[in-house]
Amino acid sequence: MGLMPRLSVLDLSPVPEGADVSQSLANTLDLARHAERLGYHRYWLAEHHNMPGIASAATSVVIGHVAAGTKTIRVGAGGIMLPNHAPYVIAEQFGTLAALHPGRIDLGLGRAPGTDQATSRALRRTLDGSVDDFPRDVMELMGWFEPAEEGQRIRATPGEGQEVQVWMLGSSTYGAQLAAHLGLPYAFASHFAPAELERALAIYRSSFKPSKRLSEPYVMLGYNAFAADTDEEAKDLFTSVQQAFVNLRTGKAGKLPPPRPGYAEALDAGARSMIDQALSCSAVGSPETVKTQLNAFIDRHKPDELMVTSQIFDHAARVKSYAILAEAAGG
Repeated sequence: MGLMPRLSVLDLSPVPEGADVSQSLANTLDLARHAERLGYHRYWLAEHHNMPGIASAATSVVIGHVAAGTKTIRVGAGGIMLPNHAPYVIAEQFGTLAALHPGRIDLGLGRAPGTDQATSRALRRTLDGSVDDFPRDVMELMGWFEPAEEGQRIRATPGEGQEVQVWMLGSSTYGAQLAAHLGLPYAFASHFAPAELERALAIYRSSFKPSKRLSEPYVMLGYNAFAADTDEEAKDLFTSVQQAFVNLRTGKAGKLPPPRPGYAEALDAGARSMIDQALSCSAVGSPETVKTQLNAFIDRHKPDELMVTSQIFDHAARVKSYAILAEAAGG
């Protein structure tokens, strides 16, 4: 295999059954500190709304909490769902974060709402606008970070002149095309929507236009990891996210369920096929098994970086999984 890509963490701040958001956010900071010690490159939080099992809805607030409690790891959004916000407000928020934590703040941008239509309306007050607004909003947002021009009446303070690394997120070819056109690094959501992974990567890499932000394509891929001492134990840990996916797709979203050994085998063929496809970009097993699966994925897709997410019910088991993965990648 070739060079091992950087490893980073995507944390949805899971709220396990029997726990509350205060405990989940404390776990997030604890995991970030472990990730920093283990050598992970960046730590991202995701914007989701009306999800009982995800505590990172106020994403920029949680980023500030994690950045303040760590020292060197990059911290950011994977991502901010830009249709939910005025670009100017996001420029102020992330300009503030960058002023507080210079050289450490990332801003991944997505065009999905991160929720259902009714909640989108509660967030935005209106659903006016279209997909065509997204590229314009991205460019407006990046413009607020630029030095002000003479006579410019509205300035983002904080924001203007701050070093914020902007990323394009995507789960289809749309984000790949936009990232390539704007010369931005690209993060693909292969951890839950891998169907168009290969097409999106081919489009991004072949049509990338260098920019002042980035001289050549840079790809980060979402990846699930459930590592434990044995294959059997890891498979049991994996059942929590399998249950969460089935619950979400059947309109029963809730807190992260505890493991249920044998869960997938008991599903009907349709549900089993759905989770097998959605979670196909995963390493599940002992250190040796995880290393083999990880290397195969890297050899096939050649990412510059992997953004690893581990929706594990028990916090100690989640921390251990990241430790095992870091060792497998480094050994």
